[in-house]
Amino acid sequence: LPQPVESVGPSDREAHSGTQSSHRLLAYSDALISIIATVMILPVAHTKVEDNEVQFLRQSVQLLLTTKIAVYLMTFLIVSVAWAAHIRLFQVIVRIDDCLALLNLACMMLITFLPYTFSLMATFTENVLGILLFCGCVMVIGVIQSLIVLYAFSRPFLLNEQIQISENQNYYKHHILQVIMRVPIMCFFASIFSFIFFQLSYVLLAIIIFLPYISQCLKWCRSKAIGQVEDTPDSMLFYTYLPNEPLSKDRVEAFSDGVYAIVATLLILDICEDNVPDPTVVQKQFGGSLIAALQVYGPEYLAYFGSFATVGLLWFVHHSLFLHVTKTTRFMGLLNTFSLAFVGGLPLAYQLTHEFPRNSRNELEAIQISCVIVFFAGIFQLAIWVVALYNQQETLHPYVRYGGREHEFMLAKLALYPCVALGTFFLTCILSKFSAPIFHLMEITVPFAFLVLRILVRIGLALLRLIFCPDRPDPRTVVEEEGDETRVPFNALVT
Repeated sequence: LPQPVESVGPSDREAHSGTQSSHRLLAYSDALISIIATVMILPVAHTKVEDNEVQFLRQSVQLLLTTKIAVYLMTFLIVSVAWAAHIRLFQVIVRIDDCLALLNLACMMLITFLPYTFSLMATFTENVLGILLFCGCVMVIGVIQSLIVLYAFSRPFLLNEQIQISENQNYYKHHILQVIMRVPIMCFFASIFSFIFFQLSYVLLAIIIFLPYISQCLKWCRSKAIGQVEDTPDSMLFYTYLPNEPLSKDRVEAFSDGVYAIVATLLILDICEDNVPDPTVVQKQFGGSLIAALQVYGPEYLAYFGSFATVGLLWFVHHSLFLHVTKTTRFMGLLNTFSLAFVGGLPLAYQLTHEFPRNSRNELEAIQISCVIVFFAGIFQLAIWVVALYNQQETLHPYVRYGGREHEFMLAKLALYPCVALGTFFLTCILSKFSAPIFHLMEITVPFAFLVLRILVRIGLALLRLIFCPDRPDPRTVVEEEGDETRVPFNALVT
């Protein structure tokens, strides 16, 4: 039965004075989680690959993919799942007090410990201790989040307005607790199976990443088999497991900015660590000339500036994308996580592109790996745009929707890096002897391409119009005469 809305008594009003907005706590949590998710690339990036005729780079990469790269990707995804759960929890709780702040710190401490437990799991794959530590951390995190929910619902003024005015607060509380405890329960079973058949434990842990989508598929199958399930008493906007469930746009942007900033910082840390010559070497080999000694590190400096430009421009594209997005969804957040995972691999690309001798097989393989990393980092950004266009009335500003006046320019901006990276990859396959100049030329020309992109888009549209529709008037002229700049029929046709 519907429960009456709890009234706020004098004691609750006194408690109000001890609460504050959760913005700073959320900013701290986002920064902490983004750092933990990104720094796991360091063991991969600092792995030394020997250059000889017997061991090619692809063989070393196969070794990395089975160990360190797999650890990095899985850890990034697991930590991102924990971050998404944190977003959903604090979309329900909008104010905090000292108790909630301390409980959140305890939760953050365990989330930051997850990468270590996952490293143990990857290093000692047949030892159950790593799985037990990981599952234990996740179960304790679930208990802490459940305590946060129970504490917040005991003080309704900490909750968002929709739940405060709802007559079904108990339903909300039980539903949120049920969703939160699903992951700890799965980890509990994974820890039990680790003593019986530990491979099944890894399968259960992998399911955690895609649990919302698996749950949604099961609901869809059940609805087809037995019909639609009755709707909930209130419109549940949170903890629905729907792909279009809203996520906080501000927090998605903050987490993404943190990843981009940390990746850019890791690049200069490598320069400071590996490219400062020893004073005795400068004195003996270069006659005390520091300039001559630094010239040896020329390829490293070129790789650094090119990698930093790539990180910065990918952030620029990400910023432009979310500048036009009005609402972010769970599925868009998943695609953004995949993009950020590849952005986090750019320090590895930086290390590989200058580590091997010129015109060697290893150098070619390293440059192609860098192209693949840049391609997937950009293609998942483009996928976010495609998903946003699918429900554009709710997720995009009118002027960037399908046929809008900025639609083609935004599409070109998002497609630039995937197309250039793919073209560079195939060029290096054909002209393998010139792989390094081609790659560095790509890094240098892309920033200039962004500067003249709008002009290039207009020229491209004019050429397409001239080829396919020579008798059709310029749609922009027609739009200006009609005073309607929101729809351009020809641009929609071209797109």
